[in-house]
Amino acid sequence: MKTNQVELLAPAGNMAALHAAVAGGADAVYLGFETFNARRGADNFTLETLREACDFAHLRGVSVYVTMNTIILPDEVGEALECVRQAYRAGADGFIVQDIGLAAEISRTLPEASLHLSTQMNTHNLAGVRAAARLGAERITLAREVSLDEIALLCAAAAEEGMEVEVFAHGALCVCYSGQCFMSSMIGGRSANRGMCAQACRLPYELQNKALQKSLPSPGDHLLSPQDLCTVDRVDDLVAAGVASLKIEGRMKSPEYVFAVTSVYRKALDAALAKENAAITDADRDRLTDAFSRGFTTAYLDGKRGNDIMSYQRPNNRGLFLGRVDEVRDGAARRIGYVSCECNEFVARLIDGGKSVEGRLTDKEQIGSWTRLVMEVVLND
Repeated sequence: MKTNQVELLAPAGNMAALHAAVAGGADAVYLGFETFNARRGADNFTLETLREACDFAHLRGVSVYVTMNTIILPDEVGEALECVRQAYRAGADGFIVQDIGLAAEISRTLPEASLHLSTQMNTHNLAGVRAAARLGAERITLAREVSLDEIALLCAAAAEEGMEVEVFAHGALCVCYSGQCFMSSMIGGRSANRGMCAQACRLPYELQNKALQKSLPSPGDHLLSPQDLCTVDRVDDLVAAGVASLKIEGRMKSPEYVFAVTSVYRKALDAALAKENAAITDADRDRLTDAFSRGFTTAYLDGKRGNDIMSYQRPNNRGLFLGRVDEVRDGAARRIGYVSCECNEFVARLIDGGKSVEGRLTDKEQIGSWTRLVMEVVLND
């Protein structure tokens, strides 16, 4: 990373997403192989496509970090180290590692490689920072559970040890501590620490009094599903705290998501570095919401806990609210909707009972602060 620059780090689940990240203004991307990778469900990269990715990114001044962010079994250490060596020769600029043993072996056998400790290592205090330094890490990705004040404290401690600090700025939150989920294994038989998260926290649950054998009232069906992290209005605070890299979650997300989110955070980060008002607009926030949102929260950054950070009603993308379908004519293509006048899009997407409809605006009428729209739409399912 360049001196006196805060890095914007974007996800690349495949080559198209990598291109989108670069086009959106990322300073670096992170990606994974098909193994030893916490997002094995992504398209991911082979050694050959990694070379292509590095060539593409490096020509544009963008760094490439390879994720090795799973627990490594004893009989896999040799294979994992060989993956690191080959990726390094292919042009990888750094490695994001969860397993302490693998991190130690990378430092010992390939000291020229840049070692980044994954958020899965749960670095949340001064002891963790010092342990990272002993492992030879150049960067630590802090646990998501730390507050802004704690981030500032840990950034200062890391700087004394000659290390950088990376934090997640945007994306999904885990209900389990720093993503170290054992629930996936217990319920779904798939280890999240081996790259096979079953998304157990996004499933519906019922709240019960076991002693009385009766159901209890609950705020929704998805009792373990957190909202998504969004710090776009706190980027200047993160920069002031001493953070070296702002990370966007989303290697399972689409290239469109990657481009939209990276572009908005590029705008916010540039303004923060120039010590200017970011001028993040409602349109920018809508763009983030439209890309993917379970509802946004600053979560632990501002000390929020419990109900304040949960998405009890639904565990998936809410999308951008444009309006509610008010009338269906002929049971087919013509619908009327009401949306805020800030959302006068000539092409809009509405959600009606969980079904997706795509439409084209054919007529509109201003009614106070609202706009009445007549749309020609097609029901997708």
